Amino acid sequence: MKLLIDFFPIALFFIAFKLAGIYVATGVAMVATLVQIGWLYFKHGKVEPMQWLSLGIITLFGGATLLTQNDTFIKWKPTILFWLMGGILMGGQWLMKKNFIKSLMSAQLRLPDGVWDKLLWSWVLFFLAKGGLNLWVAFHFDTDTWVNYKLFGSMGFMLVFVLGQGVYLSRHIQADNEPAPAQADPKTAGEP
Repeated sequence: MKLLIDFFPIALFFIAFKLAGIYVATGVAMVATLVQIGWLYFKHGKVEPMQWLSLGIITLFGGATLLTQNDTFIKWKPTILFWLMGGILMGGQWLMKKNFIKSLMSAQLRLPDGVWDKLLWSWVLFFLAKGGLNLWVAFHFDTDTWVNYKLFGSMGFMLVFVLGQGVYLSRHIQADNEPAPAQADPKTAGEP
């Protein structure tokens, strides 16, 4: 259900673009994101920080697009959002010594610390790469191609990445009553 809610503004942006162009689509995406946030707050009484961040970025870059009638701003919006998310994950690890992926998901999953670290860095690299790929498509192809990529390519990459994460995690998930695997002592590693 959450994926469908997150998909809502992107789908409406795509439809509005095909029917009325980039500027109408930008306004529709801004309103859809605001409605999405309002619905989440009404339904759950809270909104996740990343969703507030997304609202702020669509408001800033969408507003700049509409005010200047220049679609460059809206094309940068996904990259800025992905790079901020990757940067937040990286900054949390380096500056605060906190794995935000583990903080968000540890109530649902029990994993060894090394797996949490790999999970964090895979998301950081994914967000950085996805932001770079968005810019490449946005500025090497026409706007119609970029909008198609935004819906189908970007969402497709996310789906493939999440499925790959699921396969990887399925090998490492621990039952609640299962003790964490012992870490090998480097001094005795390789001894019979």
